[in-house]
Parts: sequence; C-alpha cells; structure tokens
Amino acid sequence: MNAADAFAELVRVMERLRAPGGCPWDREQSHESIKPYVIEEAYEVAEAIEDNDLDELRIELGDLLLQIVFHAEMAREKGLFTVEDVVRGITEKMIRRHPHVFGETAVKDSAEVLRNWARIKAEERQHKDDNSVVSGVPRAMPALLRAHRLSEKASRVGFDWEGVRDVLDKVREELGELDAAVQLGERAEAEAELGDILFALTSLGRHLDLQAEDALQRANDRFIRRFRYIEDRLAERRRDVHAASPDEMNVLWEEAKTKT
Repeated sequence: MNAADAFAELVRVMERLRAPGGCPWDREQSHESIKPYVIEEAYEVAEAIEDNDLDELRIELGDLLLQIVFHAEMAREKGLFTVEDVVRGITEKMIRRHPHVFGETAVKDSAEVLRNWARIKAEERQHKDDNSVVSGVPRAMPALLRAHRLSEKASRVGFDWEGVRDVLDKVREELGELDAAVQLGERAEAEAELGDILFALTSLGRHLDLQAEDALQRANDRFIRRFRYIEDRLAERRRDVHAASPDEMNVLWEEAKTKT
C-alpha cells in the first residue's frame, strides 16, 4: 500500500466512525471537545523524539495524524472544507515558500532560505487584518517556546542582538531591574521584570542554538531524579522526607548531583 492509499483508508475509517451507525463517542465530538487531544498528541510526538524512540515516534505521528483527519472530517460534514483542501493548501504553501527548489530563485545558504521564507510569509499576510511580523504565534504555546518563536521572527527582519555577549549583558541588566523592584516591594513591577528576564533568556538560548523550553524541561527532569534520590536515601534510613531537616536534604542533594 502506498502513502496515498494508506491515507485514503484512514480518511474512510474516520468517515465511517462519524457516520450514522458509527461510533457514538466519535459522533458526539466537536472541534472544541477534541482540541486538547491535538496538543497532547503533539507533546507525545515531541517526547518520543526527545527519548529517541523511533518506534514510539511512528505511533505518535499516527495519533497526531488522526487528530488532523478527525478535524477535517467534522469540517467536511458542515460543508466548510475537506481533508483534500487541507493537504492541497499545505502543498501549495510549501511549493510557494521554496522558490529555490520549485522555481528559479538562487540561494547560497539556509540563512537566505529563512529570509526568503519570512519575506514570502509577509507577502501572504498583506491581505489579512493582522500582517505583523510577529503574528501567527499561538498564545496556547508554552510561554518559553512562544518567546523563542517571537524573538526568532523579529530577528529575521534584523531586530536582534548581535551576539551572545550582548544578550548576556541584557540578562544582567534585567536581573538588576528585578532586584530593584524586589527591594522596593513592587510586586507588579517584579512580575514584569521576571518576565523580561525569561524572555531575554530564551533569546540567549536562541543565540546559543539551544531551546530554552528544552533546557528547562531537562532541568525539571534532573530535579525530579535528584529529589527522588533524596527520598530514596531517607527511606533507606527509615526517615520521612516531611520530617527531614533542610540541612539533611541539602547534603543529599549535593550527593545526588554527583550521581544523577
């Protein structure tokens, strides 16, 4: 079975599930009700990539594809658009945004590809009410990832720091401003300055070719491993973590850092 036939079969399965006599649960769903599953499946795809589990990635990509077909089928039933429209639209977009592959445009490197991509997107947005360079970044995205994408978009039109040292200087500047707000007891100002620090840190990650979102997730994972190490060592001593002193836990934390 080729890709086209396999995809067509999935579409037929979804049509059958939503048809009279199909699955009661599937027939009850709406775009709004299954919205969380799209996000969940996307995260599971990302986790499989993070774990370098290619078999799991294959499975999770299928689950994500199902969500796309599900939404398209509900739209077809209302006469809005079809899954063919979805596929045709993204195909045309990819051809349009790759003139160096499907047209006569010459590029010397990937940086020029990105500049062309940004320019073409800007041209496509001209007929829209919101044609800002920084539009199109969903508010539902994780905040660190959203900040990365926003600064990345701005950087493509030259609004950016020149290098890592400049961003580090900005981070230090924002830390000073946060310290001042804390000293004055200005809660709202402290929140704003904390946000500025986090935004600057995402730009620092971008200049280091690192994702702040990924870095924080790995830090979360390290924290979990190390805190569980503390709990396990205390349990071996028949000690309850709730009764342990901060000094006792700090000693175990430093020990955990050398082992996890």
